Amino acid sequence: MLKSVQLMGRFFLVMFLLLFVKASCADEELLTASYSESEKGVPYVFNHIGMNPRYILILFPGGNGVVDPKIVDGRLVYKAKGNFLLRARQYFVDEEFATVATNSTQSSTRIQALIDDLNHRFPQAKIYLVGTSKGTFDTLELASYLSDKISGEIHTSSMQRISFLNPKDYKNRQLIVSHRQDSCSVTPVSAAQASHDKYGTELLLMEGGISVGDVCEAFAHHGYNGVEKETAEAIKSWVRRGA
Repeated sequence: MLKSVQLMGRFFLVMFLLLFVKASCADEELLTASYSESEKGVPYVFNHIGMNPRYILILFPGGNGVVDPKIVDGRLVYKAKGNFLLRARQYFVDEEFATVATNSTQSSTRIQALIDDLNHRFPQAKIYLVGTSKGTFDTLELASYLSDKISGEIHTSSMQRISFLNPKDYKNRQLIVSHRQDSCSVTPVSAAQASHDKYGTELLLMEGGISVGDVCEAFAHHGYNGVEKETAEAIKSWVRRGA
């Protein structure tokens, strides 16, 4: 009898865990924003749990910034999966947060098409643009244009020009994220610190994890290797505070 009860208990525990895992797994799909200058529109990977996100993070990867999502033989395929922001999606996405992965861009027309599409689909959601490394060239270039169009921007592992970011120039929120041990010469933590010290820009400094390979690549401290979860949670906490 006791053995039967134990077996039943294990059965229900396994079933509960399976249901929990299923409920926790983010859905992934390819969506397209209409774009007046291109018949193909602006394709993006949408990761979400449910269809009522409170916050949507548009992710601009570093490197060449190319995601190029498309359907091949019935499967969704895209690039830059090793990039910090795309790796960290598993920690960004929950019942409140959804992510959009798309090509980095400085085109105001292209980003506006994406924002219009997201506002149409999810009118209740607050939108933030998140860039990393070379992707911050684009987040900084778009900052003035997006000042009154989205809730804020988050610049991670930013290029040196981040030192001139003054949040008072914009109507929305601005956050800089850097890793204390980032050894990449073009994304020095000193530049992030300079913006914070001079202009009071909000700054998150991460530490820990491991550094593998080129110090300017995604699996070094530059890409928050080993502290993706902690970095994502810190960013989400900052976003929530804006509510």
